[in-house]
Amino acid sequence: WCDGRPGWHIECSVMSKKYLGDQIDIHAGGEDLVFPHHENEIAQSEAYIGHKWCNYWFHVLHLNTNSGKMSKSTGEFLTVSLLEEKGYNPLAYRFFCLQSHYRKSLVFSYENLDNAQGAFNKLLAKIAALKDDENEAIDEAAVKELTEKFKAALDNDINTSLGITVLYDVLKAKTNDKTKLALLADFDKVLSLSLLDEAKKLKETKKEEASTPAVDDEFSKFVEEQLALRAEAKKNKNWAEADRIRDELTAKGVKILDTPDGAKWSL
Repeated sequence: WCDGRPGWHIECSVMSKKYLGDQIDIHAGGEDLVFPHHENEIAQSEAYIGHKWCNYWFHVLHLNTNSGKMSKSTGEFLTVSLLEEKGYNPLAYRFFCLQSHYRKSLVFSYENLDNAQGAFNKLLAKIAALKDDENEAIDEAAVKELTEKFKAALDNDINTSLGITVLYDVLKAKTNDKTKLALLADFDKVLSLSLLDEAKKLKETKKEEASTPAVDDEFSKFVEEQLALRAEAKKNKNWAEADRIRDELTAKGVKILDTPDGAKWSL
């Protein structure tokens, strides 16, 4: 029609009003959307509805690589599909993100992701070791104390890093396993890490491994040698070689699990 705005910003106002109504509590987005997109959303939405539109704005800083901002234009762009192709659990990537505050730029590297996946796997192993005894009663005092601690972390500017810390506090708490499992399930409604489901899968995998016949020594030696070469490649940041070794082992039916103590494998 003429020079100026709103341009494409009108779409978000219209969709928000249609699906969420005339007022919303929280609006999220990347820091690069503050101007002009969100400022225009506010102006056009409030001009139309005649009152305050959104109570809180939640702007997340960028995911960076060591060389700078990650974006399609630079050719450095991370996708969940790519992580899965490389053998990573997408939930480990979510765990990696939750360990940082949204107001801080997060630096991505496969080394950092390996560390996060190892920590996530250890967390799941601890949860898998908990026993849900139907004869136990929920410890209401422990629930109250730890829930207040978790809420305090989120009330502190949505500090998910502190929230993750409370997960470990639950596991260390002097209370029964039934209470711990109930708390973990409740907190996971916020964190969305599928903690109990993933722990259950881990437990079932261990059962399968225990019933799987042992492989011959020659093949075991081959796999261990390849994993040592892969570890050396990762240490030298030769990610292409590390990926090649992983892919070769995967093609032979080897499942690799990266942990803080090194890579573990099974068939």
